[in-house]
Amino acid sequence: MSAALSGAVDLSGLKARAEAQRNGPAQPSGGAPEGDRPVSGAVIDVTEATFQADVVDRSMQQLVVVDLWADWCGPCKQLSPVLERLAGQSGGAWVLAKVDVDANPRIAQVFGVQSIPTVVAIAGGQPVNAFSGALPEPEIRQWLDQLLDALKDKLPGIPPAEGEEVEEPEDPRFTEAEAAFERGDFAEADAAYQRILDTEPANELAKAAQAQVRFAARAAEADPTAVTRADASPGDLDAQFAAADYEVATGKVEDGFSRLIETVRRSAGPDRNRVREHLVSLFDLFDASDERVAAARRNLASALF
Repeated sequence: MSAALSGAVDLSGLKARAEAQRNGPAQPSGGAPEGDRPVSGAVIDVTEATFQADVVDRSMQQLVVVDLWADWCGPCKQLSPVLERLAGQSGGAWVLAKVDVDANPRIAQVFGVQSIPTVVAIAGGQPVNAFSGALPEPEIRQWLDQLLDALKDKLPGIPPAEGEEVEEPEDPRFTEAEAAFERGDFAEADAAYQRILDTEPANELAKAAQAQVRFAARAAEADPTAVTRADASPGDLDAQFAAADYEVATGKVEDGFSRLIETVRRSAGPDRNRVREHLVSLFDLFDASDERVAAARRNLASALF
């Protein structure tokens, strides 16, 4: 996946420019048979104006699968009816959000889309997986099943499968990583989680744990003078990062977020992107429903756009 799809982009940047949330069904593309068309609400058309409400906000409750398509795209007309039918059969476990890239180019830019059709799964306000091209239906079903299984304990809108076993055997790969973290070997813990992600790029638990480990490594080197040095050098990005890390590590979470949001406002080009990425990495340390994160995302969106 591109940097955007790996979570480096803050989807809240495309904030809603309309208050009403449209929940009506979209017209299926590609001429799906009448009997295969999805139930009401399973498919929605999304624009730049409704992206925040229909995708970001909704993904806090249930999986949102974004279908990026165009009318001139032949493979899109093969893929879209399959996605629409599967959405209608999902029982509300996920919703299909259709985006016409010609009419909504900024959304395509946010996702770093290079070809269509591209399908992106959004959960907790962030991209969690994606694929490009018109995959066969069995592969799409498998992709969705793996996503829903990984997210079942994280999103309230995903119903548990019938007869589902709650207890699972302990994964020795995680045990290895956790043991390294416990003894303060952050480099080995990071490497252990990376080995999991090398084989399972969509493993959300490993991603979240790795983010915590990397922050812990930085926090262990935190200098109490970092804030003073950053305040004296507003243009020094590394100083701002160190200060924000120190503030978050010492419980001054909102101060750390605000520092980097103000740095975003003062920055431009690649520097601005560096600051945004560092701030989003700090968001990943917290539950998506944390009000401090939600407020900071709104403020970041305002700073960016």
